[in-house]
Amino acid sequence: MDLTDAIIDYRRFLKRKNYSAHTVKNTINRLKHFIVWLPVPLEQTGYEQVKRYIEMLMNKRRSPVTINCHLASIRGFFDYLYDEGQLSIVNPVKKGCGVRVSRPLPRYLKDEQLDQLFTLIRRPRDRAMFMLMLRCGLRVEEVARLTTDAVDLGSHRIRVESGKGSKDRIVYISNDAKEALSRYLRIRCAVRSRSVFVVEKGPCRGKPLSVRGIQKRMEYYARKAKLRASCHQLRHTMATQMLNADAPLVSIQDLLGHNWIMTTQRYCKVSNVKVQRDYHQAMERIVSRYREQETT
Repeated sequence: MDLTDAIIDYRRFLKRKNYSAHTVKNTINRLKHFIVWLPVPLEQTGYEQVKRYIEMLMNKRRSPVTINCHLASIRGFFDYLYDEGQLSIVNPVKKGCGVRVSRPLPRYLKDEQLDQLFTLIRRPRDRAMFMLMLRCGLRVEEVARLTTDAVDLGSHRIRVESGKGSKDRIVYISNDAKEALSRYLRIRCAVRSRSVFVVEKGPCRGKPLSVRGIQKRMEYYARKAKLRASCHQLRHTMATQMLNADAPLVSIQDLLGHNWIMTTQRYCKVSNVKVQRDYHQAMERIVSRYREQETT
């Protein structure tokens, strides 16, 4: 079996399955790392080699999530080879052999921290970008790919195209986010690019702003405000604030584009204001009933 041809065929297979270009690239890269490391021919690969590969990645201080992504790529490749009849061995990546992943609670910004951060963000483009994350729950990749024809300011709506998992969804724009975006669009440099957010200076002027470019702007403002803040934290903050405002969990799930309600439920654990309010209301009823029993 020619490994190069097998990898090329597998890449084509992933593309036919309509995986995003980003997913295909990362999957193939992880697969190549494993094949280059593999001390035996592919046909002789067993669970022992997989265990040693996991140990090697752990020694390199790769995170559990990264290691599990490597294992998923390898498992998928062996499944493909078996299904296509190119390899007749049992998949060496056994179910349950992945590394246990901790599930830390989503980190969000408190109101005073938001004030501290947004007081410093005066540049119209940057303010519009981060307001869309905070008020609409957009991911940084979704902001970078946002196009002018996907924005309907009149209806306070944004159409998010090919979000995570290649899914489309509709999100809504609050008045303050609409104001920030309108202000930026009025002064946005005249370019042919359909991208909403573009580079404003230098030789790349007019080109779409990259994901890393947006992240670097957030890092700049966070440093200036002396805060630990990231783009994704603004999305977490939006979910937490909506829960505190008693928005239904299912509505938040739709706005964030989560596949599973369990993903959205994680925000319930950090929605302290709502939990605190529910606790005190329940305790008042409990104490009242207890006092009534004492007096009778």
